[in-house]
Amino acid sequence: MNLRRYLKVYKKFLHTSLASEFEYKANILIDFITAILSLIGSIFLLSIFFQNNSSIGGWDFEEALIIQGIYTILNGITNTWFNPNLTEIVKHIREGTLDFVLLKPIDSQFFISLKKITPSGFLEIILGFCLLLYCIKINQININLSFLILCFITIICSISILYSLWFFISTTTIWFVKTWNATEVLRSFLYIGRFPLNSFSLSLRIFFSVFIPLAFITSIPSEVFLGLSQLWKILLEVFVSIVFLYSSRKFWLFALKFYSSASS
Repeated sequence: MNLRRYLKVYKKFLHTSLASEFEYKANILIDFITAILSLIGSIFLLSIFFQNNSSIGGWDFEEALIIQGIYTILNGITNTWFNPNLTEIVKHIREGTLDFVLLKPIDSQFFISLKKITPSGFLEIILGFCLLLYCIKINQININLSFLILCFITIICSISILYSLWFFISTTTIWFVKTWNATEVLRSFLYIGRFPLNSFSLSLRIFFSVFIPLAFITSIPSEVFLGLSQLWKILLEVFVSIVFLYSSRKFWLFALKFYSSASS
């Protein structure tokens, strides 16, 4: 893979998306206000759970805000890249335009996953990082190089797992055209990632660790921020993210064998 060529192509994708977004500048202000109100609503909802309890599942409200910050960042990434691109797979297959994607001299998964960017999602990412900085202050977290490296690794792993889940579901479009409901179910489950996993029953913790790996997406990165995560958990998250990425790639190549082009 020619990395320089792919970076050049991605730069074109980014330029086109930004140019399209800035055609309607008022939308940027509206999206910013919407993102702020959404974050305020999420924090208010979280605070309701702590009205009669000083802690839930061993997490104080100030600590639980870290989970909310990481969730906001991941939701912003989803709205920036995953949602505008992976939901388009249905359209490509239905209209036969996947033929043109497969004929392009670049990797089809790269094209489908990154062609569109919704810049308004960047606002959520910025707000999420601002919330994390606030959490670092109120929780008196010491920042050092190892802390930053571990936080970066776990968040990248969370993004990889989240992307793989979206891509798995979107790829099934080759067999089942209507997969939009499945992605909405996934998003509904991911909403639970705003709350501490320890606040749920044992059966739900197992479910959200194995079938919908929320433990790896939000909980472990949050524990790293607080210095609570053990090394084996971090290594396990790295392993799980690699397995998910590798499996999603293999699943895409496998699914393409069953794709019937519009011309055939």
